[in-house]
Amino acid sequence: MVSRPFNGRPRLHGIRFSGPVRSIDRPHLHHHRLPLPRSPLPSPSPGSGKEVTYLDFTEEIEYKIHKMMAAELIKQFSNITLGEEQGICDIEHALKALRKRILTLDFENSMHVHDPQNSFEYLEVLYKIRQLTERLGSLHPGGDAKEHNELVIYAADLFDMAMARLEEEFVYLLTHYKQPIEQGLLSFRSTDDGSVDDFSSSSFSEEQSEVKTIQTDTSGGSKYFATDLIQHGALSAIKSIANFMFLSEYDKECSQAYINTRQSAIDEYLGSLRIDKLSMEELLSTNWTKLSSLIKRWNRAMKVFVRVYLASEKRLSNHVFGELSESTADLCFYEISMSSVMQLLTFYESVAIGPPKPEKLFRLLDMYEVLNDLLPEVEFLFQEGCDDMILTEYHEVLLQLGESARKTFTEFKYAVQSYTSSNAIARGEVHPLTKYVMNYIKALTAYSKTLDSLLKDTDRRHFPTDIQSSGNSCPHFTVTALHLQSVTATLEENLEAGSRLYRDDRLRNIFMMNNIYYMVQKVKNSELKLFLGDDWIRVHNRKFQQQAISYERLSWSHVLSFLSDDGLCAAGDSASRKIIKEKFKNFNLSFEEVYRLQTGWFVPDDQLREDVRISISLKIIQAYRTFMGRFYSRLDGTRHLERYIKYKPEDLEKLLLDLFEGAQKSL
Repeated sequence: MVSRPFNGRPRLHGIRFSGPVRSIDRPHLHHHRLPLPRSPLPSPSPGSGKEVTYLDFTEEIEYKIHKMMAAELIKQFSNITLGEEQGICDIEHALKALRKRILTLDFENSMHVHDPQNSFEYLEVLYKIRQLTERLGSLHPGGDAKEHNELVIYAADLFDMAMARLEEEFVYLLTHYKQPIEQGLLSFRSTDDGSVDDFSSSSFSEEQSEVKTIQTDTSGGSKYFATDLIQHGALSAIKSIANFMFLSEYDKECSQAYINTRQSAIDEYLGSLRIDKLSMEELLSTNWTKLSSLIKRWNRAMKVFVRVYLASEKRLSNHVFGELSESTADLCFYEISMSSVMQLLTFYESVAIGPPKPEKLFRLLDMYEVLNDLLPEVEFLFQEGCDDMILTEYHEVLLQLGESARKTFTEFKYAVQSYTSSNAIARGEVHPLTKYVMNYIKALTAYSKTLDSLLKDTDRRHFPTDIQSSGNSCPHFTVTALHLQSVTATLEENLEAGSRLYRDDRLRNIFMMNNIYYMVQKVKNSELKLFLGDDWIRVHNRKFQQQAISYERLSWSHVLSFLSDDGLCAAGDSASRKIIKEKFKNFNLSFEEVYRLQTGWFVPDDQLREDVRISISLKIIQAYRTFMGRFYSRLDGTRHLERYIKYKPEDLEKLLLDLFEGAQKSL
């Protein structure tokens, strides 16, 4: 007989005794995983219909457990019976036999993977111990009170030891029968990250590449892709163990073991998504180029984590604990996921609290849209949480991202307005500022709904009247459209200021023509057309055309002046010959000077360059051909005629094709 000192009379799990209750210390055998018995007794098949009655468990235990759970255990162990008449000695012998059966199991073999259904064999042993303990509690000790009490203590210790090993079996099944998420779900929407590439440069002077925008469809409802995180064959055993532990008032041990095991699984899963655990300080000190790359990865991970993993984790918690207690299932899920969710939110917060630099806006909007898009799912997943810490933090980070995006957009507008050039752009080509700003606002159109929401409180009276009234031709005349038109107006003002750095007014015209034409093409060939409108396009078409006309007048009027017949009609033959020779000579010199300068100027757009050349050619070639036709014959017999008539019309036409190529040439 095993005995040990105790104070008062004990209460076994599931059995109530009169008198004071003593706490039983559980021997946790952490050096071995629970070995399973190889009992010939099979588990009853599900739905067998056999039912026996517990010794009124629902009245004996301190927790109110759903009757469905009790019925499941009854089905599993309905064929376990004890003799009708058992005394203290019989119970003692039976308990010792069960203890020997537990302790003599094959520990070596237990280290290998086994069939989860074998767990029911061990539950059979525990169920027998429980039945014997209940029978013991129903016996009157009579004159053997001391022996009876010692046997009660022995039964309690044995049950504690067996439950400790059952807990280890519970952990074993959760650990060894977990399964990875399908690769197809891991890459869920991996290309649809709603991002643009790439405005990582913080300098307007660095030329930006043409960017591609990806519109994220956030109009749909919740998108769950729950999958099994535990192999299907082990789920029944895991659930039965949880049920038994709760019935036996080991609910805290069961819940904590489940939480610890699943927390390890969630950490392993985050590692598979290449999510590094970085502190706030580490994130704030990370350079923007690296952080921008991390944001793309974290956005994709956040979507998969919420819509696939957390949805699956909640379903697993509901499966294991849902019939026992919904609050327990929610609490376990909350505890399992809280650390990881907070870790992900820390990353988003670290970006939100950083300085508002223009190159960060798109990543901020990406992050805001991801969290905002996931908000219904997150609120659904954690609506039954033990507190609102996760949802409170989630909403706070979302607000921080929105505020940071607003400040960053304002900073972008101010940067455009305050930008100054110290030197004129070589060759009169498109300014890097123009490329940056137009590509920037073009990319912003993909975020128009989000920007409308973030900028909805903008006071429209702060915008010029002409911008406010331009909405009639804009299909999408929203607050975002107002801001985008304001940006283009600021850009034009900046370009005008920059054009004054040119000493040559002709090159100034080329510069403005190039830049305004670039702006028009960006608007016409993108979603910007919907925000700026047809009127804006018509106005700016006229603007670049006026610049082209001004350029032609300043560049070629002087050249064409030598092909006029001024002074020739009233002059005599000898005088007219001299005037004609001077006119040809001066035309050649003037043309060659323009050619030398303007072959070094650059019109990057092929169509615009061709249009300007054609316009010049129509005027120059026609005038030259007419002049030659009228006065060439008067130079017959002139010595060194080639000094005066150096070019045929075809030669000039060919030479004009060299203009605006950006490579200076001389004749």
